[in-house]
Amino acid sequence: MTPLFEQLKQRAADWNVAIGETRETEGSLLGFGVSRSNPVVIKVSKYDDESNSGEVLRAFEGAGVVKVLEFVGGSVLLEQLDPGKELVELVREGRDEEATTIFAQAIHRMANHQPPAGCPTLFDWARGFDRYHEGPIPLQLAQQAKEIYRRLAESQKQTMLLHGDLHHYNVLFDTKRGWIAIDPKGVVGELEYELGAVIRNPVENPELYVSRDIVERRLKALATALHLEYERALGWSFAQAVLSAIWSLEDGFFVTNDHPAIQLAREIQSMIN
Repeated sequence: MTPLFEQLKQRAADWNVAIGETRETEGSLLGFGVSRSNPVVIKVSKYDDESNSGEVLRAFEGAGVVKVLEFVGGSVLLEQLDPGKELVELVREGRDEEATTIFAQAIHRMANHQPPAGCPTLFDWARGFDRYHEGPIPLQLAQQAKEIYRRLAESQKQTMLLHGDLHHYNVLFDTKRGWIAIDPKGVVGELEYELGAVIRNPVENPELYVSRDIVERRLKALATALHLEYERALGWSFAQAVLSAIWSLEDGFFVTNDHPAIQLAREIQSMIN
């Protein structure tokens, strides 16, 4: 039994959960079970950047996010969402405008919460640019993204706790609560930043978002619904696309010059320029 499964087994015993099924994802081990007659999920994270996920979820107070019942370190006990349909399915069905509206509603519910102690800020996340010196991402593109990112970070007005990774696979449908966000990374910043992950997904279907028309439609709809500044959201989306490619490299993924995030960055770069 691997250390990850040992940890899941220990948490199940600690929290009195009868595990019926386990699933392993890229970033975590999930145990689906029952506790006190209620369906629950234990999530054990593989990476350190989710070690504070319990504190982040508690800070959102259940507003638009999955409810956390217990947590310790990188392990959390969560309510189980039923049926747990991913928002990405709507996009694949040609219902992107509907999905964008759902994102706006989710972001609105999550807005204006105070971050837990020690929560990283957008300035902390900017260090990824400093670590990148050579590779498949054109240095000129990375430099422009870094400059725009820092300019936006330094001119933020109202900051708050953000999900930080709000994309189409992290919003699930529950028959009782509606569309609910899961797996927040937690970062302190302005609300315009939150739109960036929406714009660069679904990641495995770049034909569904690497387009000036789609970027404009999504961003304008979100900015209008949430009373945000379109130009700032556009700048953040550009910078984040490049930063996400840098992070992919750091995580050991194969990134080429035609990576979807880089394609998107170039598309938005032409809109900014």
